[in-house]
Amino acid sequence: MVEEKNKSSPDEKSKEDVKQDKSGQQGEAWGYDLYPERRGTFKPKLGSVLIGREGKENIDKLKCEKNVFECVKNSPIVKVMMAALKSSGCPIDIRRHISCEVCDYSVSGGYDPELNQIVVCQNVSTRQGMVQGVLAHEMIHMFDYCRNELDFKNMEHLACTEIRAANLTHCSFASAWSQGDASWLKIKQAHQDCVKTKALYSVLAVRQIGKREAVDIIEKVFPKCYADLEPIGRRIRRNSDDMIRAFKEAAYYGYE
Repeated sequence: MVEEKNKSSPDEKSKEDVKQDKSGQQGEAWGYDLYPERRGTFKPKLGSVLIGREGKENIDKLKCEKNVFECVKNSPIVKVMMAALKSSGCPIDIRRHISCEVCDYSVSGGYDPELNQIVVCQNVSTRQGMVQGVLAHEMIHMFDYCRNELDFKNMEHLACTEIRAANLTHCSFASAWSQGDASWLKIKQAHQDCVKTKALYSVLAVRQIGKREAVDIIEKVFPKCYADLEPIGRRIRRNSDDMIRAFKEAAYYGYE
């Protein structure tokens, strides 16, 4: 549901304490607090306007929408996902299903199942490459919601779709290295560890749940969800031809 920016490993005690404090103070936010425009609560702060961090939302939105259009038009992986969604009975109208918005700086994008809409964080995902990554990641969630009757309030469903999105579109050796999940001595295990870490970040970001419980849920569903490569058919490696290959192979899966 959430496309997070890369972070260092979460501190277990502080994460659990924060989640417990939040649960005692308010109801479940389901991650919507990270997307203030979803609730109409965003207002530019004077201090942020003065330093240029806010106050140019309309310009940022236009740049974001241009990047979205370029990705939809030219990105092989985005084309694969759009074809898969169309073949599954859920065609994308970019004006209806993709929205550029101001978000919390901890996330770069997200998927809103209530509106069946992808959010691209215009204040964070400022480059076309980042927008491509957000679209591909969130379209996996959209695909799962379309094909598998995904319930984002079910923790196992949420963990599974986050595993799939990280597995297919996020984790490479470079990504695993940056997250602290890889070394030259454990390359074979690095990808799986990267996927688990990425899924953990995403689950903790949108649910008031402790780290131990989240890890247990991820481990429970991991084997089945990690093995599911639909609809791309392969894991996309950084700086490889995998996106082009997936695009060429899409017709074999009925995605045209």
